[in-house]
Amino acid sequence: MTHPTSGEMPVVPAAVDPMRGSVLTIGFGCTVAMWSVGYAGRLPALLVPSPVLLVSMLACLPAGGWLLGRYGARSWRAGAWAGLLSGALNLLVLGSLLSGSRPGELVPSALWWIPGSILVSALLGAAGVGLGRRFVVDSRPDWTALFVRVGIGATLLLLAVGGLVTSNAAGLAVVDWPNSFGYNMFLYPFSRMTGPIYYEHAHRLFGALVGLTTLVLAVLLSRTEARPWVRRVGWAALVMVVVQGLLGGLRVTGRLTLSDAPDMMSPNLFLALVHGVLAQLFFATLVAIGAFTSAAWRRAEVGEWRSRARGDRLLTGLLVALMIGQLVLGASQRHFHELLVAHIVTGVAIVAPLALHVGIRAWGLNPDLPLLRRLGLGLVGAICLQVLLGLGAFLGTRAAESGDVSETLSVTVTTAHQWFGAVIFALAVLLACWSFRLLRPRPSKTP
Repeated sequence: MTHPTSGEMPVVPAAVDPMRGSVLTIGFGCTVAMWSVGYAGRLPALLVPSPVLLVSMLACLPAGGWLLGRYGARSWRAGAWAGLLSGALNLLVLGSLLSGSRPGELVPSALWWIPGSILVSALLGAAGVGLGRRFVVDSRPDWTALFVRVGIGATLLLLAVGGLVTSNAAGLAVVDWPNSFGYNMFLYPFSRMTGPIYYEHAHRLFGALVGLTTLVLAVLLSRTEARPWVRRVGWAALVMVVVQGLLGGLRVTGRLTLSDAPDMMSPNLFLALVHGVLAQLFFATLVAIGAFTSAAWRRAEVGEWRSRARGDRLLTGLLVALMIGQLVLGASQRHFHELLVAHIVTGVAIVAPLALHVGIRAWGLNPDLPLLRRLGLGLVGAICLQVLLGLGAFLGTRAAESGDVSETLSVTVTTAHQWFGAVIFALAVLLACWSFRLLRPRPSKTP
């Protein structure tokens, strides 16, 4: 990662069409919100009634339009374009209603309801703008920075969805890739997405959405970001998500093939481990981009002279490196059911104490830097909660095996522990980035 030099001044973003940036951000944001509601509502433990779920999902579109109108959209057209974009993106899921009983067979009614769904999305987005214009504020947001946050939110959701796949042992529920039981992945019938297949297939669809979001983010940064190193990090994130998708598929098949015959597959657990670790590295990269594109980063001074700054940088870097090792140990336990003792001992005896020290140091020694204080305090609280989640996952798994607690409760706690580990790792990366931005070691004295 490249960091600003001592002579670098805050950079003003390059000019960009505000409507284009706002439409992309709200369109993708509405889609992420709708998918979040839809996925949660169809989980076996919830199964929200379809009419309630549909209304809840559609409500995301006027809400997005309302934000557009509130923050400066001059015309309903912006809301309509955002709705059209969201409707088009939703075809990644709604395509499942296109297929008949056999691969390649299409339902004739799709000829009218697919364009109808996109039209309804556009109308709802435009209506939201009309409502939002009654509450206009003077603030004009940086839509590229907000789009980064949409990508972060989508990836957070994907991490939870992927965690449920592993917790429910559903990683091989769909036997082929990139197809799904011979169907195009985006045309697999919705009626067949049940049980483990629901977890695994939904994971694939969310992965496609995150990949598309990252592609748009990289292009946006290349067109709006004046700092070359930030643009490079954006393209690096795109490479990571492409590799991540390939790893996820090859974890199922073991090789590149379009066959859907189970005996032709060679599932690879090692690739599953790498896939899980890379997912968290990718998420932390997006969080770092979120810091780099924030208004606070641009306003910040190059860095204040601190005699202990060198130690702060070293400790935060060491914490990030140790957390990567802890992620590998955790993934080994999740996929191979090995190294549990090493994962517990390393976490409790090394990573957690160092994280607490780094967090308390950032919080207590920077009274004039509230951002570092908040990050430090957040890290301390997050580590304490993660230790409790780890204990709950350990006890819950064994209680579920003996029948003392429900499998659903055990899966929930285990997935929360894995998901929150990604959040803590991203928080550590964020603290490291801001330490490099806000603090500078004093130059060595020459004799």
